[in-house]
Amino acid sequence: MPTLDPHGEYLHRVWGSSVYPLAENLGIDIKLPPVQPRSRRAHEAAHWARRHGKFREYNDAVFRAFFRRGEDIGNIEVLIRLASDMGLDGNDLRAALDNSLYLENVLADEREAKKLGLSGVPAFVANRKIALSGVQSVESLQKLVEHARLLS
Repeated sequence: MPTLDPHGEYLHRVWGSSVYPLAENLGIDIKLPPVQPRSRRAHEAAHWARRHGKFREYNDAVFRAFFRRGEDIGNIEVLIRLASDMGLDGNDLRAALDNSLYLENVLADEREAKKLGLSGVPAFVANRKIALSGVQSVESLQKLVEHARLLS
């Protein structure tokens, strides 16, 4: 399946009507990236960073690179630079990506997402039981949490 056209009407419409207003409301600086890469390698790199105790920091770096600077997070060199900038071993990450060491972890995540009925990003999961796909209002997220509490 091809990636979405970053210059196409769909992304500009969705970002204009949902993403930008929500980001502004939350005080988040975000831009429609000029590229729409495959993100599986970035997910593999995030699993690698988790093994090094830096998942949150690496995840934040990937999001800043993609949503603020428009970098191609499907590019291994970008992922390695982000790791190196954090003081992590970029060569170790390259070896992990070249050898698909975390691919099965990512595929397991994808299988779980499919079981939850997720079909897009962003995705919100509560208690690993219920989920929402796509940009959501604060009210929808509050309802998700309330519903998850009732299921507990």
